[in-house]
Amino acid sequence: MSSYFTDLAQQYIDGEWRPGTGSWDIIDFNPYDGEKLASITIATVDEIDEAYQAAARAQMEWAATNPYARRAVFEKALRLIEERQQEITEVITAEIGGTLVKAGFELHLAKEFLREAIHLSLRPEGRIIPSPIDGKENRVYRVPVGVVGVISPFNFPLLLSIKSVAPALALGNGVVLKPHQNTPVTGGTLVAKIFEDAGLPKGLLNVVVTDIAEVGDAFLEHPIPKVISFTGSDKVGRHVATVTASHFKRSVLELGGNSAIVVLDDADIDYAVDAAVFSRYVHQGQVCMAANRVLVDRSVADEFTEKFVAKVKSLKVGDPRDPQTVIGPVINSSQADALSATVAQAVADGATALVRGEATDNLVSPSVLTGLRADSPLLRQEVFGPVAFLIPVDGEEEAVRIVNDTPYGLSGAVHTADIERGVNFAKRIDTGMFHVNDGTVHDEPIVPFGGEKSSGVGRLNGDTMLDSFTTLKWISVQHGRSGFPF
Repeated sequence: MSSYFTDLAQQYIDGEWRPGTGSWDIIDFNPYDGEKLASITIATVDEIDEAYQAAARAQMEWAATNPYARRAVFEKALRLIEERQQEITEVITAEIGGTLVKAGFELHLAKEFLREAIHLSLRPEGRIIPSPIDGKENRVYRVPVGVVGVISPFNFPLLLSIKSVAPALALGNGVVLKPHQNTPVTGGTLVAKIFEDAGLPKGLLNVVVTDIAEVGDAFLEHPIPKVISFTGSDKVGRHVATVTASHFKRSVLELGGNSAIVVLDDADIDYAVDAAVFSRYVHQGQVCMAANRVLVDRSVADEFTEKFVAKVKSLKVGDPRDPQTVIGPVINSSQADALSATVAQAVADGATALVRGEATDNLVSPSVLTGLRADSPLLRQEVFGPVAFLIPVDGEEEAVRIVNDTPYGLSGAVHTADIERGVNFAKRIDTGMFHVNDGTVHDEPIVPFGGEKSSGVGRLNGDTMLDSFTTLKWISVQHGRSGFPF
């Protein structure tokens, strides 16, 4: 087992590795075999305060550092991930239950976002704006917000921590990171170790491993952070938004989804099957962009369903360390139980199980359900696991109506032989992202990423990082003497 689980099973505050002072431990388990990976004594409210204070102290000097010098840290961090890729892959597989394909996907994107952070260091620009007052010069500076609090999820913890941490740091901010309790190393202390070894100044990045049962809303309410970047469920995101707004903080919320992949009557069926299977079952379906719903024009539904079901049945379920495994474990037993209950509820309500997966511990094999009632609540909620809902539709109009009939609006895809038909379809869908002739699961470093409705507020990636992690400051200069009315 990787030494990371012993060496990094601590808090990282003000450049020091140390145990928390809470009264209990978070136990880090391998979701596949139940092996205990680490035990981490939780951080308290006092340690959250120390972490934020450290970030604030270090941030002032960091913001004044030449951005060409700042970017060298991200260049080194990128090299370290490349050098340690095999070890990090083992950590992802052990702590998250991610397959080797998933680990490779996550590492590839993590490196891409570090490459973008290198460029982001040099991106902020100022402006000079005309004034109606003679002799006045209006300067608008883009400056760091100060300190950013980042809360990352369990499904892609390395990527989704780096995705906020790296740009926030690159733009001159300090950061305090709180990883998910199920992935404290991959999503937290591993990130700290990479940046520590890359030469990031002490105190600038802090990691607190804790639980709301211990600290409540202290991470959100603390007066120092000006922005909270949260990735997770819409239920928790709604709470984060409420608390941050009441304290006049900005929040960037990347929340859940209920994406659909739509197969129109002129689609390439074999290609659409491949895209749909990947979009639903990648990382056991534990992806916010995953295609919960598969809508197929009734004229091609029989052919698509036969091929889709056959491919789903061929997916190997098992040990994520096996290169042939496609479906590894879900993150914990609660998630496994909830997925079994979802399938049972659907069948009890009249759905037909074309494939009915079984749960063995945290291994949940794929299910394919069809014939759900049009008013089934399952069609409107996020299902975070390997369960697909097949829905035959009569033409584009019905497809658009059903795709939009959900509180979420994150991603989606449509398959058609006519690209402009696909683009026009995409324009009618109320989502932040939509893809023509591809899958629903995509993320690119310079393209705005985010959702509509209950799928979040704000955007990440590229220039939108400037909006998220910097603010504008107006400084005017009066050349000569100004006149006053009294």
